[in-house]
Amino acid sequence: MKHVYTVGQVNTYIKNMFNQDFLLNRVYVKGEVSNCKYHSSGHLYFSLKDESGALSCVMFAGQRAGLGFRMRDGQRVIVLGSVSVYERSGSYQLYAREILQDGVGQLYEAFEKLKNELEEMGMFAQEYKQPIPFYVRKLGIVTAPTGAAVQDIRNIALRRNPYVQLILYPALVQGEGAADSIVRGIQALDEMGLDVLIVGRGGGSMEDLWAFNEEKVARAIFDCRTPVISAVGHETDTTIADYVADLRAPTPSAAAELAVTDIRELLERMSTYRKQMDAVFRHRMEEYYRRLAVLKGRVQQISPRTQLYEKRMRHSELQNRMEQAMEQKFSDRRNSLNLYIERMHGLSPLLKLQQGYSYTEGPDGKAVTGIDQAAEGEMLRIHVTDGIYTAVVEKREKVERG
Repeated sequence: MKHVYTVGQVNTYIKNMFNQDFLLNRVYVKGEVSNCKYHSSGHLYFSLKDESGALSCVMFAGQRAGLGFRMRDGQRVIVLGSVSVYERSGSYQLYAREILQDGVGQLYEAFEKLKNELEEMGMFAQEYKQPIPFYVRKLGIVTAPTGAAVQDIRNIALRRNPYVQLILYPALVQGEGAADSIVRGIQALDEMGLDVLIVGRGGGSMEDLWAFNEEKVARAIFDCRTPVISAVGHETDTTIADYVADLRAPTPSAAAELAVTDIRELLERMSTYRKQMDAVFRHRMEEYYRRLAVLKGRVQQISPRTQLYEKRMRHSELQNRMEQAMEQKFSDRRNSLNLYIERMHGLSPLLKLQQGYSYTEGPDGKAVTGIDQAAEGEMLRIHVTDGIYTAVVEKREKVERG
């Protein structure tokens, strides 16, 4: 009793053994469906049975996207998954990743074999993928001439860009001779120098889509000089053509959207860019005009013409000031002269004479201003305003002035 283990330890040990087994990590199991239950969580629980036994299975909700049919009891299916232990119950079960109806089992094995071979050859390598042109003028389509696929491509392409030229190669996409027809379509359109090719068809079963899993179709796509968009089936369908093509579209409609640029969106974007460029250009021009005005002002300040004009203005100003100063001087002198004239006028002998005064001079011609300057009997000359009196001094009388 030295080595005693818990139930959980044993279950974990067994689970690790299952997980380390390479075969059980990817195994195909064929059987009849029984006890099939779709749980409200989205998980799918069922059992696979045959004449020798039964195996519990579960497909989680995240894996059900690839399930192309509804499971029911009694169906014969092939399940791809891994076997592991559910530790809580100690039971092992198959965790399903893909479920195929038994009729397509051989096709799926052929698909996986060819896929692996082409992948080893490098035909799926990213470095061989050609970029899809942004603006497509000529679009080639390899598909059936009737059906929803070509109409979807046509409607969406013309709606996004009514100027795009669509060239259809009517190919067989199902049944005998379909692969050869698709190859001829790819090669024929590749010789026409188109911008992009869309190769595809609408949805269907694996048998319906099998032409796009043929090696000749894959090699025709790989050798095509024109970029190829594959558009086979629905979003959940995957073919060899999808791996080889330069771009895979989940549906034909999506292929048209990927191939043809929406010209309305492009025009709107160009209009937005034009407005932005105009705004930037106007802002730049306004800035340049402001800088030009500043530089022009500086040039004008230092230009000979401006300097000469300023000198002339300064000279004119000085001349005006000088003339004003001279005029002021003349005015002041004129006023002073008038004042002196008035003063002189007040001292004028003639004025005095006009006021009733007279001027007397003696025989010697000198002015007589005192009583002692003329003797009695001497002749005097008396000047008045309009003439001269000659008089004889008869008597002298001295008068004392206060």
